Amino acid sequence: MVKVGSQLLTNDAGELDMRHVRAIADQIATLIARGYDVTLVSSGAIAVGRHTLGLDKRPKDVGVLQAVAAVGQTGLMDRWSAAFAKHGLAVAQMLVTRGDFEDRNRYLNIRNCITELHALRAVPVINENDTVSVDEIRLGDNDVLAALVTNAVAADVLVLLSSVDGVHDSAGNVVEMIDDADGAQSLVQKQQTSLGTGGMGTKLAAAKMVTDAGELAVITGGRVKDVLLRLTAGEKVGTVFVPADKKLEPRRRWIGQAGKAVGEITIDDGAARAVTQRGKSLLATGITAVTGSFKKGDIIIVRDPTGAEIARGLTNYAADETRTIMGKRTSQFEKLLGRKAYDEVIHRDNLVLSGR
Repeated sequence: MVKVGSQLLTNDAGELDMRHVRAIADQIATLIARGYDVTLVSSGAIAVGRHTLGLDKRPKDVGVLQAVAAVGQTGLMDRWSAAFAKHGLAVAQMLVTRGDFEDRNRYLNIRNCITELHALRAVPVINENDTVSVDEIRLGDNDVLAALVTNAVAADVLVLLSSVDGVHDSAGNVVEMIDDADGAQSLVQKQQTSLGTGGMGTKLAAAKMVTDAGELAVITGGRVKDVLLRLTAGEKVGTVFVPADKKLEPRRRWIGQAGKAVGEITIDDGAARAVTQRGKSLLATGITAVTGSFKKGDIIIVRDPTGAEIARGLTNYAADETRTIMGKRTSQFEKLLGRKAYDEVIHRDNLVLSGR
């Protein structure tokens, strides 16, 4: 999985830098010829649209941004198509929104489509569907989008190509390896380019999502010569994020990261220890509070007594039922609910711990 951003793809005039587009396409084509399946997440639609429409700066109005993205997306795909065509590779446009990942069926459709495109030797080129996304449904930046796609297809590595050469320490040197993406946030300088919507903070968030799922993530300079080929050859280029020891199965990745949580429950210390330390299912006896309105099968957040999120899972009970049985023993459920019921509020097979 390779992600490139607007800042990396454009020149000082804000135009798409075709020399660099071709350089990235050449490297990806080489990797495909060597047997790798490569998916490309590419920003740049708004930057291309700005240039096409003669706008001197990025619009702030959402409606205008959507229109500019609609103009620019066709030009962006034309350029990628031309860059890959000389290698005999077709490209496939995939535009997605947050809702596509939150919905289980659409999430699976994304994964299945990418898999089939790889089998056909076509290059999936993915971007957020800016023409229909608004603030409340946006993914926010393509770093997070790339992480979600990485986990959906269980890609071995996410390479975030950046305009900087990696994560820098306080002395300005590139950190070669990081085993705690959360801790690395302290190294981030909060700055953002005029063309992009992300920054190093979102790249670290994306790296955390991928490594928590058990895969490798890399942040490296996108303009470094043959950077993708050098990485696959094992050369140290940029910052590598160490994956968790255990890989999450695809279904758990959706529950823990992609699916939308629609409610919350708070549990006591004993239940929190049982869930996080002993891998137990969540029982009603440990529940102290229920927040929100949800139904059976929805994803809900589990919080410890301090309010910290410790897990997410698929609930066996609706919110009102959970409020009825919270703090009660399983043997009391049938009398309280008027029917036979599950022993667990969230079974351990449907419970995903937050972080590692």
